[in-house]
Amino acid sequence: MDISDLITPEAIVVDLHAGSKKQALQELAARASSLTSVDEQLIFDTLVTRERLGSTGVGQGIALPHGRFEQVTEIFGLFGRLNKPVDF
Repeated sequence: MDISDLITPEAIVVDLHAGSKKQALQELAARASSLTSVDEQLIFDTLVTRERLGSTGVGQGIALPHGRFEQVTEIFGLFGRLNKPVDF
């Protein structure tokens, strides 16, 4: 499997504006919703629930927020690069 099979050009956000972790997750949920037709609030709630289990921040300015949705039948990826870092 190639990375281009997981992340399409439309799923890349290189100047994501967010002032907090919550805002970053909201922006990612909005973009993911527009690309998958999964409800934006469901995506956001799933990401927040996962973060409550333990941070998906892995260090060096990288986080891997993720969730599972029965409406999505294939692996889907979204890449976001914040315009300013936030504590994750």
